[in-house]
Amino acid sequence: MGSFSIWHWLIVLLVVVLIFGTKKLRNIGSDVGGAVKNFKDAMKEEKSSPKLDDTSTSQTVEGEVTEKTKQ
Repeated sequence: MGSFSIWHWLIVLLVVVLIFGTKKLRNIGSDVGGAVKNFKDAMKEEKSSPKLDDTSTSQTVEGEVTEKTKQ
């Protein structure tokens, strides 16, 4: 029960191509590639955006208490 040989993988590839067809497999490949690209772009955008610091953006909010809640 070792690893599969190259012939096993070629047969599996042939069956997958016969079931799905090359056009559908190409579409799936481009969709996955687009998703990975969007994910990488989002990660780069998150790293480049400045993070908010609690001490520099703290503000005092003034208001009136209208109800007392139980704790």
